[in-house]
Amino acid sequence: MKAIGYKTAGALDREDALSDIELARPTPRPRDIMVQVAAISVNPVDTKIRTNVSADGDGWKVLGWDAAGVVVETGADVTGFQPGDEVYYAGALDRDGANSELHLVDERIVAKKPKSLSMTQAAALPLTSITAYEMLFDRLDVCTPVPGASNAVLIIGGAGGVGSIAIQLLRALTDITVIATASRPQTRDWVHELGAHHVVDHSAPLAPQIDALGIGQPGFVFSTTQTDQHMDDIVKLIAPQGRFGLIDDPKNLDVMGLKRKSVSTHWEFMFTRSMFQTADMDAQGKLLAEVAALVEDGRVRTTLTQTLHPINAETLKQAHATLESGKARGKIVIEGF
Repeated sequence: MKAIGYKTAGALDREDALSDIELARPTPRPRDIMVQVAAISVNPVDTKIRTNVSADGDGWKVLGWDAAGVVVETGADVTGFQPGDEVYYAGALDRDGANSELHLVDERIVAKKPKSLSMTQAAALPLTSITAYEMLFDRLDVCTPVPGASNAVLIIGGAGGVGSIAIQLLRALTDITVIATASRPQTRDWVHELGAHHVVDHSAPLAPQIDALGIGQPGFVFSTTQTDQHMDDIVKLIAPQGRFGLIDDPKNLDVMGLKRKSVSTHWEFMFTRSMFQTADMDAQGKLLAEVAALVEDGRVRTTLTQTLHPINAETLKQAHATLESGKARGKIVIEGF
């Protein structure tokens, strides 16, 4: 089967940074479904792993943790899916990714894709939806207000993939005021369109801009990018006893400033459940099913902003370059082998 992989980690400007390869047809584990991949999306995790993690031994490292496709085979213990089902999912970090014609994934972290979306539109949603949902509702518990705080969430990096779906989930499932950051006219318009009540510029100090809104100190801050650069402002602007969450990987992060406000700090890594085979691993499949229902009800839309084709090393390199530029808006999806 066709796939895209690499052997040695490193920068994107190398000829062998990503290569078109042929791999043997995989064999499902008991809980696996085999998916014929129709579309894949790219995420920062792809570029981070390509840069830092080499393949094992003489094998190939295959990336890709967002996919939509059709089930073609099921493992012996699969109960929720059958061949012909159209599905979408993000997969597991400790298994081969979905940059291949056929891909194995545990049924517990899969859902049937929204019927109203194309494969390409659906492939934009899984990883970011899981990340945003788990952070907002499992980690930050935004449905439980912070006493005395403004019932508001500040999303740093509102126009990115995670920010784009987080805004929509908050508007669809809560009455919380959504403040998103964006620095360019195009991205400011995008986050307004998705439902943000207020937009502030993350290229300037955030605390004075939040204060100028006149709504009080937000009880929640969700930082998706450049957290270390905004930490001083986060300390100033978040309400006492607030809840702060992040998903990026700052080399150094000093959270001591949050102590005097008794602000809790939460990390979100959407691969935790699959990596550790947690007792509630199936929560991700249920979560994606809920997102599909929200899409069908017209309350959430795809965050697809750019489509490339076909799925091969050349187009994947183009997508990785866009992500590494820091200028991506919404999600990039590659369709069709």
